[in-house]
Amino acid sequence: MKPLADCRLYAFIDTAYFHGRAPEVFAQQLCDGGADLIQLRAKSSSPDEIRRMAEAILPVTRRAKVGLVINDLPEIARETGAEFCHLGQEDFFDAGHKHTSELRTPNSELRIGLSTHAPEQAKRALAAGPDYIAIGPVYATGTKPAAKPVTLEYVRWAVANVNIPWFAIGGINLHTLDDVLAAGATRICVVSAILNATNVARACSEFRHRLV
Repeated sequence: MKPLADCRLYAFIDTAYFHGRAPEVFAQQLCDGGADLIQLRAKSSSPDEIRRMAEAILPVTRRAKVGLVINDLPEIARETGAEFCHLGQEDFFDAGHKHTSELRTPNSELRIGLSTHAPEQAKRALAAGPDYIAIGPVYATGTKPAAKPVTLEYVRWAVANVNIPWFAIGGINLHTLDDVLAAGATRICVVSAILNATNVARACSEFRHRLV
């Protein structure tokens, strides 16, 4: 896969949007559309179900040289050989972790991403040594309806203060994208605006072509 610093479009395979479709089909469509990273997010699935989905997706992402991110479960990421695991603030800090090195075994090359929703959280996350952080939700999003938008001010703060790769996330669509980029973001996460599209690959490609 390409270096993390060169990744621009972070897409998702979210079970909430499957509607009977197979995860590997989504994976192929996202890879065809130019996604640089793909996260498997399955909030209502069991660990065994998530493991099976990851095992079905990995051959697709590896052929395309796209990194697979497992949400919440580093043990499954390690077992399946996924390149990344992403954790929320509560999944990492409230679980007692202080540094991402605690999640890596001696022979593991697993990379870790952390969610952040405010400058204070970002500073704490950066001290924990992640490979990237997420900045958001920039706008209100149905994916996390209870989360208060952090607005473009947090994006501007990240431009000035975060020196590792970071991705703006939350409510980003083709109508809001220009404002997010104008605020200084160069990497974005997109969920519903791609997964709800009639043509997932084409929607993914439309985002990718607007990122430098």
